[in-house]
Amino acid sequence: MFRIIPRVGMKHQDSKRILSRKTGPRRALLKGLVLSLVLHEKIKTTAAKAKSLRPLMENIITRAKIDNLHNRREILKKITAQKAVKKLFEVIGPRYKDRQGGYLRIIKLKARKGDAAKIALIELV
Repeated sequence: MFRIIPRVGMKHQDSKRILSRKTGPRRALLKGLVLSLVLHEKIKTTAAKAKSLRPLMENIITRAKIDNLHNRREILKKITAQKAVKKLFEVIGPRYKDRQGGYLRIIKLKARKGDAAKIALIELV
């Protein structure tokens, strides 16, 4: 017989978006979205992916505002492309030097025709 094992503990502070993926593929997806956003400065994706991407990108840009070895290594953990890291510290970081957060804008677009998924444009302000 199969038994249903109850969850240990309550669901407090467990509100991250799963995006219908296991942990590894989800991390890879977000890593790719971060890289694309850094290189192109605006991307079109689903609304749920855009909302998941925002806090990661906000943290990365906040670190890129101060160019030191520790911040470079912390960002290199998340973005492995040297070209993107260079752009973050030389172009994007200094652009937001005086801004206290809110570096991204999410604009909702029409639903995708094939599966009616909500689409959003996420861009740097």
